[in-house]
Amino acid sequence: MSIKNSPWIVHVNCNSCNGCDIEFLASLTPLYDAERFGVLNIGTPKQADIMIVTGSVNNKNKAVLLNIYEQIPSPKVVIAVGACASTGGIFHSCYNVIGGIDKLIPVDIYVPGCCPKPEAILDGIISGTAILEEKRRNNVVKQLNFN
Repeated sequence: MSIKNSPWIVHVNCNSCNGCDIEFLASLTPLYDAERFGVLNIGTPKQADIMIVTGSVNNKNKAVLLNIYEQIPSPKVVIAVGACASTGGIFHSCYNVIGGIDKLIPVDIYVPGCCPKPEAILDGIISGTAILEEKRRNNVVKQLNFN
């Protein structure tokens, strides 16, 4: 089974109101059935292919976000779920909020909304698998060109 048929994802909550987290978890339930796409939510970043982030980055959690991001093997895909992860959302002007996660790590897909529906989150994950496959293909080509 290829990776595009079974993306393993790790979810990181960066100070969200939990609205996006609830919708993300709803996308894993039998009603939306993310497993039909082979999606597996795992607890360790060292085995993940896709990182899903909810909430805005602040000074207290930026080191944790960077640590988890660096533990995911390359190539990897990062999905910002919701307005807070994308731009800082309603918290963007708070004194301790840095903003969206793209201020610290590269983001491949933005899932807009406050909070986005499970269908939109699933669409982001499926789009992320295509990006992951492209990154893997480019990585193989680069390795072949260097040998």
